[in-house]
Amino acid sequence: MTDIPVAPAIFQLPREQGEGWRMEVYDRLGSTSDLCKARLEAGEGANGVAILALEQTAGRGSRGREWTDPGGNLALSIMLTGQGAGVPVGLWPFIAGLALYGAVARFLPTDDALELKWPNDLLLAGRKMAGILIETGAVANMAWQVIGIGVNLARAPRIEGRELACLADGVPDAPTPQEMARAVLRELDTWLHRYTTGGFDVIRHAWLERAHPVGTTIGVRAGNQQFSGTFYGLADDGILLLQTPSGLRRVVTGEVLLAPGG
Repeated sequence: MTDIPVAPAIFQLPREQGEGWRMEVYDRLGSTSDLCKARLEAGEGANGVAILALEQTAGRGSRGREWTDPGGNLALSIMLTGQGAGVPVGLWPFIAGLALYGAVARFLPTDDALELKWPNDLLLAGRKMAGILIETGAVANMAWQVIGIGVNLARAPRIEGRELACLADGVPDAPTPQEMARAVLRELDTWLHRYTTGGFDVIRHAWLERAHPVGTTIGVRAGNQQFSGTFYGLADDGILLLQTPSGLRRVVTGEVLLAPGG
């Protein structure tokens, strides 16, 4: 059965610069990102519109995975068009990752257990609790990007072979999806401004401070290949640098493996 969106609750949220965020809150959707893409492809999208679903039945993660939502979690997608889509797509995982880290850290007594994992995951105590999915396109010569963010707030789904975390593991009362969505948008505004004024060097430095440390032994799964080495940092375009026995390797895409289930 297809989920048909009903009229959402609409909230206007201020921003440091430019027009405010428009957040549309739906009780139930198939996929927040699919709704964004459908509206953009129909020419109905607008820059700075965020779609939040309190229940998402057909969420998607990276590498074609299903993003299971058992309820009470964050399912948020943000439409960016025109000038708002001007950030190179390869840099978005780092800007959005910093926003996600900052938003989650607001609700924890300390951020010691939080860690960003290249390129688009957030870990809590070594287990994945949140992810980011970036999608791009164009319509009528106008580029668009959709930033999809999923966070396990109240509970983590059970997925065979994977160990997942939720924010409720770290705090007695997890925030509501609306509270987390507002925090993410505030943080995203902050990090977009820092990128605009300082460039990717500012973003890269901040991301590395919050990520698996340089020198960490990691594995990478890319397609049907799997290889390992030590994390050497990020190139100036966000590409992962991996020191291997045969030399420095640039990893454009792939899944970083820090631990079983990570």
